Amino acid sequence: MTERITSQALYMQVADRIRDQIYQRELTPGDAIDEMALCERFGISRTPLREALKVLNSEGLIELIPRRGSFVRSMDIEELNELFPVMVVLEGLCAREAVENCEPKDLQQLEQMHEKLEGFAKQGDIDGYYEQNFVFHQAVQDLSGNKWLQRVIGDLRKVLRLARHMQLTMPGRLEASLEEHRQIMQAFIKNDPDIADQNMQNHLKQQWFSLVDKNKSNTRTKNK
Repeated sequence: MTERITSQALYMQVADRIRDQIYQRELTPGDAIDEMALCERFGISRTPLREALKVLNSEGLIELIPRRGSFVRSMDIEELNELFPVMVVLEGLCAREAVENCEPKDLQQLEQMHEKLEGFAKQGDIDGYYEQNFVFHQAVQDLSGNKWLQRVIGDLRKVLRLARHMQLTMPGRLEASLEEHRQIMQAFIKNDPDIADQNMQNHLKQQWFSLVDKNKSNTRTKNK
């Protein structure tokens, strides 16, 4: 007997679209989710939409607040201080294992990705730089070859994408991030797992510190 393979459930397709809206910043942290507008836009009923929202809630991308509705999650300082130390260690380990597995063709691909980062930074294109940065980190993650590490980092990155983009808007941060990437690439070129781990951890720490500063600055502005 043959087993029928069905396409992705409708609510999962809806979740994918809303997730993309969040990552593309069409929906930004703190925004209310307009369920009626989304139902009309996607041509669906409330049932698959609400199932999709449950999926995104489980991923930490939105908050479901009883009697108030759904909102894109905002990361506060406490959450950043809990999540980033974990991510620092994990991405450092990823870089270490990626260097250990890196073949000449892999290094060439990473260098090409880095060149694109250089180009976006030169243009001052924060959005382009951020997206290429995501591609670079994903490539390092894949090169590590550690499926469990990839799974945990993947889950955390879904949440941290809510905030990571903001740190690049801090004065001087784009240039600093690029220099950190240059140091990471040097570790790959020298085939040094220890330095790769160290440089990647430093890169994540600087993102973390910049986001905390950005969050504090926003709080001070709101309180004036």
